[in-house]
Amino acid sequence: MVEMGRRLNVTITLEEEVARWVRVRAAERGTSVSRLVGELLREHMRGADAYEAAMGRYLARGPAPLKEAGERYPDREELHVRSLLR
Repeated sequence: MVEMGRRLNVTITLEEEVARWVRVRAAERGTSVSRLVGELLREHMRGADAYEAAMGRYLARGPAPLKEAGERYPDREELHVRSLLR
């Protein structure tokens, strides 16, 4: 994991509309554009990390049985009863 205490300066290029939006949001929160962008990116990073971890846990579970041992799967006709769909 990346050390969160160390800070780096970066330059970004924004469309005018995006720059205007971020300046307003930063002012509303009483913070700088730089700090707000950093917070937004940190939130996005944590969300992406949490999603990847959850997906890893889900995939590690393996397949789940859809029926009991010895039970048969329904055939196509049982699954698609046309009279019920009309």
